[in-house]
Amino acid sequence: MDVKKIIISRTDSIGDVMLTLPVAGVLKSIFPDCKILFLGRSYTKDIAEISIHVDSFHDWTQISSFEQKARIKYLKDLNADVIIHVFPVGEIAFLALKAKIPIRIGTSGRIYHFLTCNKLVTMSRRRSDLHEAQLNLKLIRSLGLLKTIPLNEIQNLYGFRQPDPLDDSFKKIIAKDKFNLILHPKSKGSAREWGLHNFSRLISIIPGDKFRIFITGTQNEGELLKQEIIHMHPEVVDLTGRFTLRQFISFINEADGFISASTGPLHIAAALGKFALGIYPPIVPMHPGRWAPLGKNADYIVADKKCSACRKNKSCLCMENITPEEVYNRLLSLIEKNGKNF
Repeated sequence: MDVKKIIISRTDSIGDVMLTLPVAGVLKSIFPDCKILFLGRSYTKDIAEISIHVDSFHDWTQISSFEQKARIKYLKDLNADVIIHVFPVGEIAFLALKAKIPIRIGTSGRIYHFLTCNKLVTMSRRRSDLHEAQLNLKLIRSLGLLKTIPLNEIQNLYGFRQPDPLDDSFKKIIAKDKFNLILHPKSKGSAREWGLHNFSRLISIIPGDKFRIFITGTQNEGELLKQEIIHMHPEVVDLTGRFTLRQFISFINEADGFISASTGPLHIAAALGKFALGIYPPIVPMHPGRWAPLGKNADYIVADKKCSACRKNKSCLCMENITPEEVYNRLLSLIEKNGKNF
């Protein structure tokens, strides 16, 4: 099969894009000379571009503002041989058909894919026992991937290049004699959260002589975090609303550890090899079996039970009942397991 250009279409959030980057890595191994074109939202550009496997980023946020003829022309002018609809969007599927991209891959779970795609993949993400990254890889079976790749191998497929140097104004606050730990309590509504009271208690039990703690989040989240956490803990460094995504990646790269719920930044920290600890609900399909962080120093904590009682709620009692002591001890265990002692 002569494949020179492949479009990966994933126009959703940061974490989803992170777990799609291994698709680009595998495609590069199958077609070493091909170009990978990533179609995504503008706010995920810095994630796609940090991977050595992605040759160019194409901003769907901008393209979608064009008139339809211009959108079709844009896709046609890319001269792609393949488009993979990792995140299904009906409009993009029809545009790819009209742009006459030769190979169009999508799942059979979307009716419009029967009209727009010529290679259909049958799978159910909701019912599968596979991790999200493995499910994404199922979409390229017809291109030469013949096996399910183990999670401990997928973590090597992100292709992260060295992040930009951290600005001196941020680099100087990194402690040289302590473990620099980032706490990221909120999720912009993308995941069930552990609770601000739990993060506040966690800060109280972490020894300040051994750890330097940073609180991160968006500017809007920062107002709530200041009220609920930061004003009670003057020892923490408030970095809410301070970073662009590219700067945040650089800061995570300089830190040692990261704790949050199932968020995009958690997956970034895991990919960068940080001690990344995710706190998860036991609810399928939000559980770590589907969304665990993948990295050599990554781990997760979840209630040891199957439960769906909170499926329709915004919070999860099983998750919130994980104690700060349990989280701290799991972090220590993760650190010590990988050669550090406190």
